Amino acid sequence: MNELTSILESIPVDPLTGAITVPIYQTSTFVQDSPGVHKGYDYTRTNNPTRNIVERVIANLEGGACASAFASGLAAIDSIVKLLKTGDVILAVDDIYGGAYRLFTTIYNNFGINIILLMQPNLRMLKMQLPEEPN
Repeated sequence: MNELTSILESIPVDPLTGAITVPIYQTSTFVQDSPGVHKGYDYTRTNNPTRNIVERVIANLEGGACASAFASGLAAIDSIVKLLKTGDVILAVDDIYGGAYRLFTTIYNNFGINIILLMQPNLRMLKMQLPEEPN
């Protein structure tokens, strides 16, 4: 079996209806037998069956152990930037998406995360060397 067939066959059939397309669960909350006792899903912002399947298929496509799906590119950027700490630097192009620009300059800049905006019309190569074990 080739890799693509294997990935396609990893998409589960809906057990309730037999649908071969993953249902889109648009609910915000899920029934619980009692507080904290549920079938794996309580509130869609923390866990959602549709998103779980998308993440698993993307991880399979990329050969990764896991993947994370976000509602927007800005949400993904915000999640990644939260891995940084005071004194870290973000290198970005000067015509970056306005939402990302505002996130960097008005929020994360206040936490001591610096942004360097590159004017890149004639930039042909950028070489960077990062320390093996950053402190």
